[in-house]
Amino acid sequence: MSFMDKVPMTVRGEQQLRVELDRLLKRRPIITQAIGEARELGDLKENAEYHAAREEQGICEAQIRDIEYKLSVAQVIDIAKMPNNGKVIFGSTVGLIDINTDEELSYQIVGDDESDIKKNLISINSPIARGLIGKEAGDEVSITTPGGVKEFEIDSVTYA
Repeated sequence: MSFMDKVPMTVRGEQQLRVELDRLLKRRPIITQAIGEARELGDLKENAEYHAAREEQGICEAQIRDIEYKLSVAQVIDIAKMPNNGKVIFGSTVGLIDINTDEELSYQIVGDDESDIKKNLISINSPIARGLIGKEAGDEVSITTPGGVKEFEIDSVTYA
């Protein structure tokens, strides 16, 4: 696998995936036990407990495979260890001023799985993040978003 196949992820994003993987791996034996207990109840064709446990097992195993894959292709970037050259990069937090409304916004640029607009975490692949990458404090940018063209002034760039 080359560097280009890697998917950027923050340290926090990797930790969250590892916690979820650990939770799922601990759930595995509980599901297996539930399947065994349901089998003992007899006829498997009409055994709702058995079918529910098997379905849960399938979902759990799919989630485990998904997380293991994501971790295998992750390029974990610790922004706190990078020298701040003032440019917007993956993992940086960007303070913005909406030029049209004077509204102040702040976004951290993160990986796809970590993005959560309610927590001001935007995906590296979002239009706003793509428009900000490589820019620096004081720059004005026009970004085409699904809601139309937005104009921002970059107020600050922090690596925390």
